[in-house]
Amino acid sequence: MSLTYPDGRAGLADEVADGTDPLEGLARQLLVEIGEDPGRDGLRETPARYARWWREFVGFDPGNTETAFEQVNHGQLVQVNDIRVWSLCEHHLLPFWCDISIAYLAKDKLLGLSKFARIAHHHAHRLQVQERLTGAIADAIEALCGVPDVAVRAKGEHLCMTMRGIRSPATMSTLVLRGVFKDDPHMRNLLS
Repeated sequence: MSLTYPDGRAGLADEVADGTDPLEGLARQLLVEIGEDPGRDGLRETPARYARWWREFVGFDPGNTETAFEQVNHGQLVQVNDIRVWSLCEHHLLPFWCDISIAYLAKDKLLGLSKFARIAHHHAHRLQVQERLTGAIADAIEALCGVPDVAVRAKGEHLCMTMRGIRSPATMSTLVLRGVFKDDPHMRNLLS
């Protein structure tokens, strides 16, 4: 049986002939390579949990992201702040979190409120870099709402910096400004 990701990509086979997920074997091998015994108490079920977590993470289904309603007050600023998402750094396979804020200037369509979080989570649940995550969310909002006036800000902490390398906590911010948010300082100032 093969895994299909929400965006239609095919993944590794879910099971091999003996019914185990290939990711379990990788987890067991990792444990051995770092000097652990995968058969000891506390670790016996770890390979299966590891495999389930990876399948859950990359197979995340955000549900319907495309619900929009007819807009009656054109030109209204719509903004949703502090959507917390988790992703994985594609360079180190370590987690990072971001608080995402999304704004757009409504024209003909209003995006359903839960769709902001669904879109953010949809793009976060893969190997990612924050810059691409921010741009992908902006692309989705622009396409769904049919407006060029979109702003997306992401502010987060990357464990690849906090727990390895320099080992210093810090937050990284990325900002995508399009349309009036890029061209008009007054509109930028409205973003909270």
